[in-house]
Amino acid sequence: MSPTNRTVVVTGIGATTPLGGDAASTWEGLVAGKSGVKVLEQEWAADQAVRIAAPVAVEPLEVIPRPQARKLDRSAQFALIAAQEAWKDAGFTGKAGTAASDADASDDGRGDVDPDRLGAVIASGIGGVTTLLDQYDVLKEKGVRRVSPHTVPMLMPNSPSANVGLLVGARAGVHTPVSACASGAEAIGYAIEMIRTGRADVVVAGGTEAAIHPLPIAAFGNMMAMSKNNDDPQGASRPYDIARDGFVMGEGAGVIVLESAEHAARRGARVYAEAVGQGISSDAHDIVQPEPEGRGIAHALQNLLDSTDLNPAEIVHVNAHATSTPAGDVAELKALRKVFGDDADHFAVSATKSMTGHLLGGAGGVESVATILALYHRVAPPTINVENLDPEAEAAADIVRGEARKLPVEGRIAALNDSFGFGGHNVVLAFRTV
Repeated sequence: MSPTNRTVVVTGIGATTPLGGDAASTWEGLVAGKSGVKVLEQEWAADQAVRIAAPVAVEPLEVIPRPQARKLDRSAQFALIAAQEAWKDAGFTGKAGTAASDADASDDGRGDVDPDRLGAVIASGIGGVTTLLDQYDVLKEKGVRRVSPHTVPMLMPNSPSANVGLLVGARAGVHTPVSACASGAEAIGYAIEMIRTGRADVVVAGGTEAAIHPLPIAAFGNMMAMSKNNDDPQGASRPYDIARDGFVMGEGAGVIVLESAEHAARRGARVYAEAVGQGISSDAHDIVQPEPEGRGIAHALQNLLDSTDLNPAEIVHVNAHATSTPAGDVAELKALRKVFGDDADHFAVSATKSMTGHLLGGAGGVESVATILALYHRVAPPTINVENLDPEAEAAADIVRGEARKLPVEGRIAALNDSFGFGGHNVVLAFRTV
């Protein structure tokens, strides 16, 4: 097969989210319809208009040794945790280029990959904002000499990707797309192209974010972008509900291991799904508001169809961007209907941000994990908190509500993961069973 048309598959998944410290517990929470949103207990939250968020279920210091954690921004900590899980889940042991040490892998070479054929693409929408702001406070309050010498490598937006690259020994390229809330999905799309075009055989890709901090919370709150439903935190994120009033900030990371099908087959790797491809576009409409008719989103969807062999009849599930904002939720559904027409009738649409909150640059990574597992287990997670479905949403799509829904148990099926970001960034990923 031509190196410009190689099949790409997913062989490893990892996550740390508001629902669990790994991919398995996150998936369990999603299927159960569990909310990870809580009232913020930090002192600074008392003065905020928004006093709720979705922090990770397992703190990084429970996983990463303290000396290592002190040199990493929280966003990089999340990325490392998710990447370590995904790397191990894919059957790799230690850095690339080292022989597998576990008994299951030592005989057939599993756990080893050429470092010159290994890449890392980890995105963040905001980067090391916690480090930046905390160290500025140190500068003001304690003076120049007390600022950490690790500050710059901690706050760099490429720090999570660089540290994951160091973790696995990637030498084919380490990259950091920054496209607001579409960043994580764009990272995975970039990784697919690295493999498809022959630059790499294996790429560790995903997104991370850690922005539960006074300044981002205040800024988003003053933009009227976030829910102020402080009295009902678990019911605050309500995509498609007529009373939705904004997103809830979440944090965490989702990372997957992508691999050429040939490379995965040679080492006998377990395959979760095929990564079919991506569609990318931009709205050219507004820095924060989505184009209300979903034209840019529709362009991304059409690009996906034009650049892959995806058959609309195969698509049975959509993990929607659906942040719980009045305009964005409906624009996405309009785009799906515009591009797919009657085929959209058989899409089971899930809005998992109703449970995890919105992880910004980490959303595309975590939601790709959810989309892949939905195909692998043939189950679509529910959208929770939809008490009064918006008539526009009801007319445009089949929203999975209340409880998880079984997907077709036979035949090849596909699913989409949609991600959109401030600046008009639109990224659509497609995955398919194998």
